[in-house]
Amino acid sequence: MCAPRAVLVLAAFQMAVGLRAQSPPAEDLAGLLAPIRERHEVPALGAAVLVDGELRALGVTGIRRIGHDEPVTADDLWHLGSCTKAMTATLLARQVEAGRLAWTTTVADALPDLAAKMHGDARPITLAQLLQHRAGLPGQPPDALWRELFRYAGTDQEARTEVAAALLGVAPEAAPGTRFLYSNASYMIAGAIAERVGGQPWDGLLRAQLFAPLGMDRVGFGPPGSRAATEQPWGHRPGGKSAVPVFADNPPSLGPAGTVHASLRDWAKFAALHLGVVPEVDGAPLLRAETLAALHAPPDGGDYAFGWRVCRRPWARGPILTHAGSNTMWYCVAWLAPGAKFGVLVTCNQGEAGAACDAVAAACIERFRPAAK
Repeated sequence: MCAPRAVLVLAAFQMAVGLRAQSPPAEDLAGLLAPIRERHEVPALGAAVLVDGELRALGVTGIRRIGHDEPVTADDLWHLGSCTKAMTATLLARQVEAGRLAWTTTVADALPDLAAKMHGDARPITLAQLLQHRAGLPGQPPDALWRELFRYAGTDQEARTEVAAALLGVAPEAAPGTRFLYSNASYMIAGAIAERVGGQPWDGLLRAQLFAPLGMDRVGFGPPGSRAATEQPWGHRPGGKSAVPVFADNPPSLGPAGTVHASLRDWAKFAALHLGVVPEVDGAPLLRAETLAALHAPPDGGDYAFGWRVCRRPWARGPILTHAGSNTMWYCVAWLAPGAKFGVLVTCNQGEAGAACDAVAAACIERFRPAAK
């Protein structure tokens, strides 16, 4: 039995440890964002900053929809566009770790039901080449099929299979592995591969195998909210103070390339994973360290890894991962420095808002970035 003094000392120690373990409240960034929003004349801006892999600052400013008074809130949902790509690549990395796929798995092996009709030059395309935009495939499906996808009568899985059949049935625009050709269609095909090995639609796999383990519950697909109300931000066509609110998105079958929406807090949980803050699932890490390193490594001579562009800055203590996302009605950008466990996420509910988001990112990096070593 502990003596009374020992009990008091133990209690004080436990309290001190508990206080240290609690993260400080996130600093409100609204004051930093407001003048940038006004200067660039966008409806709203949001930002989150991660320091040492934890959410250190978060803020929003502006309105959800031009012509309406509802202000954006810290819990609102933002369309992430092509920043979805890193999520799809991370999902497929889990399949690779489980042994269901390899980065070298070819489309002919991964989509055996389509293999017989694939063009000979397309059959060797690998999963890694799809995710690194080095498959030689065009940016999107042929125009006629693209228009059909907006009113597709079947399921999203069936639509992605049709896209795979159409694009892999003809010769690639470049020999696989030889050129960088940014391709949403490649990610649609990667989504079809995930569905084959995962046994359910891409969005269900993403929820079960990535969002749930990361505690991401304010997340979804397509434009957030509803057309009938303004309970969430709307996207906007650019136009300064006369920007036009629009409730629309790309076809849902494009999902693996860019239809996720999320709150800033939940997007920050995904970003933290790529900063090396890896939760455990059933007693094992969600992703091994070597898998994360592979996701961040571009091919020789390239600067695009698996859903991330890779560059360097002196303060970053290693490579920087970055990506922008837009469906022409929203815009966002991520800057992550895994070596420093530092990241900045910026969102805007207007297309072509790169200048505004870059200004926010620069201001956040200037204020919070770690000292260079």
